[in-house]
Amino acid sequence: MAALRSASALRLSRLAAVPSRVRLHARRLATAKAPSSLFDSLDTFTDRHVGPDDPETAFMLSELGYNSLDAFLSATVPGGIRIPAATISDASIPALSESELHARAKALGNKNNHFKSYIGMGYHNAVVPPVILRNVMENPAWYTPYTPYQPEIAQGRLESLVNYQTMVASLTGMDIANASLLDEATAAAEGMVMAYAHSGQKRKSFFVDSAILPQTITVLRTRAKGFGIRLLVGDARTAFKNPEVSADLAGVLLQYPDVNGQISDYREFADQVHASGALVVCATDLLALTLIAPPGEWGADVVLGNSARFGVPAGYGGPHGAFFAVTDSLKRKMPGRLIGLSKDTMGNPAYRLALQTREQHIRREKATSNICTSQALLANMAAMYAIYHGPVVSSILGFKVVNNAYFDTLTIDVSPVCKNAEVVHAAAALKFINLRRVDSTHVGVTLDESVGHEDLKTLVSIFATAASGPTEVIANIPEPAATAIPSSLARTSEFLPQPVFNTHHSETEMLRYIFHLASKDLSLVHTMIPLGSCTMKLNSTSSMIPLTWPEFGGVHPFAPVDQVEGYKQIIKELEVDLCKITGFHSCSVQPNSGAAGEYAGLTVIRAYHESRSAHGTNPASAVMAGLKVVPVKTHADGNLDLADLKAKAEKHKDNLAAFMITYPSTFGVFEDGVADACKIIHDNGGQVYLDGANLNAQVGLTNPAVCGGDVCHLNLHKTFAIPHGGGGPGVGPICVAEHLAPFLPSHPLVLTGGDKAIDAVSAGPFGSASILLISWAYIKMLGGNGLAQSTNVALLNANYMAQRLAGHYTIRFKNANGRVAHELLIDLAEFDKSAWSEGNRLCQEATETLEEINRFCDAMIQIRKEVDDIISGKQPKDNNLLKNAPHPLSTVVLSDKEWNRHTLESRPSTPCPGCERRNSGRLYPVLTMRSATSILSVIAARWKRWHYPNELVSSQYYYLPRHHSIEHFWGHLVGSFFTSILVTTCVMFNHTLCMISLAL
Repeated sequence: MAALRSASALRLSRLAAVPSRVRLHARRLATAKAPSSLFDSLDTFTDRHVGPDDPETAFMLSELGYNSLDAFLSATVPGGIRIPAATISDASIPALSESELHARAKALGNKNNHFKSYIGMGYHNAVVPPVILRNVMENPAWYTPYTPYQPEIAQGRLESLVNYQTMVASLTGMDIANASLLDEATAAAEGMVMAYAHSGQKRKSFFVDSAILPQTITVLRTRAKGFGIRLLVGDARTAFKNPEVSADLAGVLLQYPDVNGQISDYREFADQVHASGALVVCATDLLALTLIAPPGEWGADVVLGNSARFGVPAGYGGPHGAFFAVTDSLKRKMPGRLIGLSKDTMGNPAYRLALQTREQHIRREKATSNICTSQALLANMAAMYAIYHGPVVSSILGFKVVNNAYFDTLTIDVSPVCKNAEVVHAAAALKFINLRRVDSTHVGVTLDESVGHEDLKTLVSIFATAASGPTEVIANIPEPAATAIPSSLARTSEFLPQPVFNTHHSETEMLRYIFHLASKDLSLVHTMIPLGSCTMKLNSTSSMIPLTWPEFGGVHPFAPVDQVEGYKQIIKELEVDLCKITGFHSCSVQPNSGAAGEYAGLTVIRAYHESRSAHGTNPASAVMAGLKVVPVKTHADGNLDLADLKAKAEKHKDNLAAFMITYPSTFGVFEDGVADACKIIHDNGGQVYLDGANLNAQVGLTNPAVCGGDVCHLNLHKTFAIPHGGGGPGVGPICVAEHLAPFLPSHPLVLTGGDKAIDAVSAGPFGSASILLISWAYIKMLGGNGLAQSTNVALLNANYMAQRLAGHYTIRFKNANGRVAHELLIDLAEFDKSAWSEGNRLCQEATETLEEINRFCDAMIQIRKEVDDIISGKQPKDNNLLKNAPHPLSTVVLSDKEWNRHTLESRPSTPCPGCERRNSGRLYPVLTMRSATSILSVIAARWKRWHYPNELVSSQYYYLPRHHSIEHFWGHLVGSFFTSILVTTCVMFNHTLCMISLAL
């Protein structure tokens, strides 16, 4: 094998003199480097992960006029913020081969003691159907797509998310449900703020029943503080009798069934709350709702919870998809994404994002929610679980308990038999079982679908041992005469009647349905996805494999810490490596999205200032943290106006909390003045929050600490290769300087954070813990040298693209040396009058091979030629290739008589040069939409703002929202968040099937 690779490398070197077009195709003959010795690993990660190889790197450098990578980097990254090369190298982060990583992951997994947990508290031992595990969770066609902003290439995911919304609405008895939120606790916080906003922000109190999950209560405390909401905790019915409480009440949060398993009748209480003008928010369990009356039938206004027990592993706390459903009157206040049904231009049904309340990009500093992502992959798994089992899921899984008014959770008083509950816990530990620790005299037991006959025998024996009595034989225990659910609370309404939940119950049907939906979507299995400001790296198989091992997937987040040594070590190593990369002192992985990381970082800064008695890239995050946003000007070249920053920092120095900045800027440039800007803020008593969304341009070259930051969040689903999952999950850990470390987030059930910690920001103590494995594996396999090489190549790719597209498009922002950072911004303003009515910009970032980059550039250049045809009059403005794109098979095969789109001479019929190899026999997208389809036809959509239909099933034509023009394009603004234009390539028929999604 070594000889084979050496020969391949030799052939590659001989091809170096061959013209680039020929050489790019020949490259496939050999892409791996020969090992330096007989015993070197053949499965080194960097060679397989970083797209361009050494000859291609040299070629791109020569095209840019450089004879070395160092010379190129010196012209791209300001010297004043560069760090020594040894900072991030294999000496600081040693590299492992793929096989070495798997061996180490297996060893650490074995350090997690395999106890069966009956702890409950919102987490269950879900059984993942193998057909869903293998074909959704482990399938890159499902876990590598981007968020479905462009419906033409996302109809499969959108249909699945509609299934999820339908499932949630049906089970909860509510009018409408969104496409998932981050977790139950943060969903409850969204419900609280929604109630607050519904009152016109006039009512300042929100009551939380004491039987709510403890992790939910602490997340509510964090969120309430930023909004100035008075959070009251106690018995809801008793407290409501106090007129002072009810008069100022925005809403009440109830748990149904509650943390102890009790099912209560809230009908009368809900009427009382409504009479006072407040909202009823209910946290519930979807499986319980198959047997008990849904909250929508007894008066709940908002219903939320965790959908993970529908076939999603516990994973030491996540990721899990939260559900969120509301009455029809509240739908426009609902956070997160909503999928609706529309029509394409041919009149066919087409799914779309509707009422997409990404408030941080719409209302900015006036926002009350900073939702930026969801848990699409986990929501899709839950939907598939309901489809596979159908409405009979309740009779299969609903465990009947003998206690009165319970569904699956028992709270048992052990004091009549044992002197304290520790006796029972000790007996359980001997059987490798975890029970819930309630208090010194009570034990909690939560049952689920994984519990079998032998499990029940073991549970009975534990209590018998603790009581020093004989073990009861399960066979001798009589079947209860009735369920433990009172008839008044029993569900009588139908649920999941839709055909999709009553069709695919055999594995064959389920398998085909899963692949039918996947065939409608574009993902990294088809092509690169060069999204500006949202790095889309290949999520390597070797990084993903440990994720679904039971050693990691089957761990309860509140298991005793001595049972999770493997997880502890992996999390600690990841935190240490992230600190090395960012230059900061400490790290918290608790935030489970980028927006959550921003919010956590700003909350830490606020706590720091409060501790001293001192006086957002995402403005919504700043508002949620209780801060006021002051925007700062930028120059015409995109650089921050330091004079304006200095003036405003001095003006607000008595209460200046923080400066939020993205670096490199959203304009795709390393600005020289970043250190000066940070110094201005520090000189005026503020802290610097550096948005880590663009960290892919920094690793090994600079870091947020050297730039002058005090805290940053990282998007592990960007720089560190966690899959985007079609719209989630993501992880947004924060790294902080030493003086902020004491304020990192705590958790009520597991020790985390510093000695002055803020309350929790997510339900799990370590957020979406299981997918931290992916970034841990990615960093360990690349090592320091590979991480730095990945960044170097990212900068080179972008500048090579800029070079190839120069002369065809205007590259809007460059530094003084004519260089961009890891992404480039194409200015389309020149086409405003000559080709269509609206200008725009496209932001692009490539992370793959030179061959793929050239394919993309070829397509962009061909598109420019098509634009010129419109400008010259060869193609009419209202009926041309760009305006009518995409061109699916149903359109291409129309007869000459039926063809009415544009001139027959320009009719798409064959792939453009260089595109034949990809996706042979397939066309993207699968639907015909009137606007916003090809890169430039999106700009032709004559919409100056987000298009919100009056109804979910609305207009005949489908419109994508266009990116706001220059006045809305925020870069380095105090409280600003990155603005991204998302470019997706696909197979190109004749001229244009290059797709774009736009997001603010």
